[in-house]
Parts: sequence; structure tokens; C-alpha cells
Amino acid sequence: MSREEKQLEALLDAVLNRLNDLKLSIGAMIQKIEVEHETINWPTFLDNFALISSHLTGLSKIIATEMGAPLRNLTVLPLLLSPERDEALWQLTEGRIAVFSHDMVPDYLRTKPEPTAEQKMMAHEQKANNLTPETAAKQVAQYQKIVSHVFDMVSKAREEWESDSSSRSGVQQTSSMADTHALVAAVGMGKNLKVNIPPGVGPNGPGGPPGMVPGHGIRPPAAMAAVSPSGGVGQMGKAPSAIKTNIKSANQIHPYGR
Repeated sequence: MSREEKQLEALLDAVLNRLNDLKLSIGAMIQKIEVEHETINWPTFLDNFALISSHLTGLSKIIATEMGAPLRNLTVLPLLLSPERDEALWQLTEGRIAVFSHDMVPDYLRTKPEPTAEQKMMAHEQKANNLTPETAAKQVAQYQKIVSHVFDMVSKAREEWESDSSSRSGVQQTSSMADTHALVAAVGMGKNLKVNIPPGVGPNGPGGPPGMVPGHGIRPPAAMAAVSPSGGVGQMGKAPSAIKTNIKSANQIHPYGR
């Protein structure tokens, strides 16, 4: 193998390695946009774009240096054109090209843009060249005015944010230690809780021993009765009981009859 062939092989290996890195970076970028389009932030997007730009810059440097001279001196020509499917070409291009036919060759081996794209580019260049200096100056001034206005808005928002951040002495307190201790004492020991006894609770009901009402002292005896003006009998502080009571008048039973 001659010296030129070795140099060409080394150049092709360097270009292929750089192209593989570029392909992986573009694939990762597309995947992030498709999968993480709701959560991706601007710094992450810029980092991925900067990685792609660095690979492109490195590829351009390899081709522009003296190592790229053999490539500029070579011409690529198709050796075999076939309308049938080529499995080797399919595997080599990772499923992108299956047929290397007469219709595909002009697109993959051209060194100039497509005719339609070239015509549009020439039309834009001609339109830009036909602008008078006064019109171009007015457009540039208008563009600078818009950019300055946007820059002022961003700077003002940044100053307001920095002033608010510096004026804050610290994180505002949203809790009270006294309320926290009172809540712990109420839950753990029942402090400052008011007990309400529902009506109809018997003397041996929950809340304390018989004859005691929590927070209210001694319970009235169950046998204590009060006579109403209409002659009805009921227990004090209790709902009427279902037990029947028979009280005889004073004429039937004399206290000194014995």
C-alpha cells in the first residue's frame, strides 16, 4: 500500500468516526425532543445543540486541513446501478437506502443544491442586492429598535427579580411553635379539651366511674325524683325512664302509722 492510499484510509476513518459521533448526537437530540418535550428545559437543549455543533466543527476542520486534500482530488462515480433491492447496501446504510438506482444517484452524489432550492436562493440574493442603501438602513434600524426593546424588557425583569431576592431577609415563617405545642398537648394528654356529655347517657356510661361526670363533679343519684305540678315524676338531669313508678298519696300512708 502506497503512502497516498494509507493517508486516504486514515482520513476516511477519521471522517467516519466523526460522522458516527454526529449521528449519535442527532439521534439523542431527536429522542429528547420526542420523549421529553414536556419536561426538557432550555439549558439542556442548548447543551445538546452545542454538542452537535462541536462535531460539525471538528468534521469541517478535518476536511479543511491538509488531511482533506486527497478527498478534494477524488471523484465519486457509481460502479453499479440496479433497480432491485440490495441487502448489503441496506445493512451498510442502516436501513436508509435499499436500492441504488438511476433515480437515487443524482440525490446522493450531487455536489450542488437541488435546482428548486438553488433558484430560490438566487432569487433571495438578487432581491437583497436590489435594495437601496436607504431602505437597507431603515430595515436595520427597525430591527435594532425591536431587539433593544426586548433587551430592555428582559433587563428590567432581571433587575426586579434581583431586587426582590435581595430584599428578602429570609424565608417567611409559616408556623407557630406555641400552636404546635398546644396541638401536641391536646392530642397526647387531652389538655384544654371540653367534654360534652350527650343526653341519655347512664350513670355507668363512658367517661368516668359511676356517679362521676368528667369535668362536672358528682352525678346526682339515680333515685332522686322531682314531682312536677301536674303530678308527673321524672329524674333530675335525665330523660324519663321506662320504669314505672307508683307513689301513694299522704292519705293512704301516714308517716306515723307504725
